[in-house]
Amino acid sequence: YSSAVQKFSQTLQSFQFDFIGDTLTDDEINIAESFKEFAELLHEVELERSMMVQNASDLLIKPLENFRKEQIGFTKERKKKFEKDGEKFYSMLDRHLHLSSKKKESQLQEADLQVDKERHNFFESSLEYVYQIQEVQESKKFSIVEPVLAFLHSLFTYNNLTVELTQDFLPYKQQLQLSLQNTRNHFSSTREELEDLKKRMKEAPLTCKLPGQPTIEGYLYTQEKWALGISWVKYYCQYEKEAKTLRMTPMDQKPGAKQGALDLTLKSCVRRKTDSIDKRFCFDIETNERSGTITLQALSEANRRLWMEAMDGKEPIYHSPITKQEEMELNEVGFKFVRKCINAVETKGITTEGVYRTVGSNIQVQKLLNAFFDPKCPGDVDLQSGDWDIKTITSSLKFYLRNLSEPVMTYKLHKELVLAAKSENLDYRLGAIHALVYKLPDKNREMLELLIQHLVNICEHSRENLMSPSNMGVIFGPTLMRAQEDTVAAMMNIKFQNIVVEILIEHFGKIYSGPPEDTTAPPVPPPRVAARRHKPITISKRPLRERPVFFVASVEESGADRQGQTPNGSSIVGVEAPKPLHRSRLPAPRPGGDEPGRPLAEGRPDPRAEAEVGKQVARLQDGGAKPAGKAANGVVTSPALRTSTLQARRPAPRPGIYGREGEYDGVPKPRSHGDKPVIMRPPVRPPDPPCRTPVPPKLEQRPDLITGTAEEMPSSV
Repeated sequence: YSSAVQKFSQTLQSFQFDFIGDTLTDDEINIAESFKEFAELLHEVELERSMMVQNASDLLIKPLENFRKEQIGFTKERKKKFEKDGEKFYSMLDRHLHLSSKKKESQLQEADLQVDKERHNFFESSLEYVYQIQEVQESKKFSIVEPVLAFLHSLFTYNNLTVELTQDFLPYKQQLQLSLQNTRNHFSSTREELEDLKKRMKEAPLTCKLPGQPTIEGYLYTQEKWALGISWVKYYCQYEKEAKTLRMTPMDQKPGAKQGALDLTLKSCVRRKTDSIDKRFCFDIETNERSGTITLQALSEANRRLWMEAMDGKEPIYHSPITKQEEMELNEVGFKFVRKCINAVETKGITTEGVYRTVGSNIQVQKLLNAFFDPKCPGDVDLQSGDWDIKTITSSLKFYLRNLSEPVMTYKLHKELVLAAKSENLDYRLGAIHALVYKLPDKNREMLELLIQHLVNICEHSRENLMSPSNMGVIFGPTLMRAQEDTVAAMMNIKFQNIVVEILIEHFGKIYSGPPEDTTAPPVPPPRVAARRHKPITISKRPLRERPVFFVASVEESGADRQGQTPNGSSIVGVEAPKPLHRSRLPAPRPGGDEPGRPLAEGRPDPRAEAEVGKQVARLQDGGAKPAGKAANGVVTSPALRTSTLQARRPAPRPGIYGREGEYDGVPKPRSHGDKPVIMRPPVRPPDPPCRTPVPPKLEQRPDLITGTAEEMPSSV
């Protein structure tokens, strides 16, 4: 599982998003960088998991194996020696008892000395064997439990880290969800515009003239006369009206042919009579570069009219057969309509959920518009009456603004506004849009101020209506701004139109407090010269944490030579096992002072608790005090250890009292890159003297059992 997650993390790290367009919004940048954030998060979790698995070996398995080999194995060797010496002693004793009393005195004395020597060896072996058994029985109480305790500590440290990572991830998750929702809203808005564009293109196919631009381009067929007949050759033609230049690029080039584009200067254009040629949609042109006329064939009748209109053809210019509805104007009636709609919405619908997002009935919208813009009595409609619901009013207002002959923010400033929204410098965005607003015509700026003030009021009730500035930007971006040309490329800029409206709402007070000092927009900054001021959102980065050495022997260090040793001097942990990452989490201040001995964090005891426990141990050694507490088996427990167990079950709050020098009053001192956190182990009992092998209590109380003769040895041994 861990390997699969690591591979998944690597895949996310190397994944690259491809985007259409020349610039990304801030939300799109957040989305593009999200997989790298996910990858780092997964990598850190799996790194901790691998450390936990390694600790299972270093902190649990190896210490237990060492205890079995060094302690239990050594006891078995003592047992073998005891059995061997016992067999040798009893066999010699049997032989000694069978000696004849008639032997010489010297021989009997020598035999007695040998028996005494073997008896001494036997009792020494038995004493060492019994001592070793007792030592193993006593030391296993801590030598076996401590490795398990250390492993559980590493296990819960890993679990604690995942909880901390989750808490760090939640704010990032919320911000990313907001970016995803904004991007989804932009997508929905763009999709609607593209559907509308596709519908218009189906109704007027092959229209190749872009509104507001003098250049026309498209495919034309040219009649070419050869010795053996006439052929029609396909060209891609581009005509510039001001210079009267026609560029013709052949599309049916034969392999090996080096025919290039033809640049011609137009003299005249005349429609070809239908009965004069067997082809449809033809017209003739004359150029300075070629003698005679050139006959061209368009793709349709409408296409031929467009070409002839662009070339100032002599044939009468026909209007497009597409009937456009009468365009609305930004006049006094329009201002009256907008003010009435705003007043009605703010009076009875400002807290309506989804206001302006919910669409009204098309029939009711047309009924309201026809009644209000009736030439006989324009504006004679009471929107406060119950005849018109909020959906109808808001949809009518959007319909009116979208169908103006020119958008509120004008075609002329459209490109500059979009470029301002694409800037990576947030200050430039605001400054440029601020300046461009004051370049609008007076009535357009007045209408824009009226609408943006209304949208600000709507957003102030976002808790009830759920309409944020971003949502209002999605709705009114295509309404207040639109490109003059209907192209897919123009539709891809709708998300930046939305950003312009969002900036106007968020900074309404500054923008409409007055024109900027310089009414001209600041120069466009070069792309990505410096780092972005608005950086992508990231998961909160924590300071680097050290992986300190974790010793199983949880006693206070009294000397470097004492670390990692059992009471008999053998080593429990032979290697320095790395400990998982651990970030201290300090409990909140408690009223009335701190409890002595309560840990400040997992793995970091209160220094006062250490001093208290040290005093208790000193009193115990002097025999003048009772232990702080006893369990059922008589094991001494300290308040620090008991509270530490409770602390592990209860998640500690984030703010702290103090952890070490420089951290107090709940404000942790920020660590520098090289400053590593210190992990302190809870105090247990003081260590034994460095170079002394401890003697079990029962034997230590009777020194005669160690130095006495075999006859003085009690039967209990």
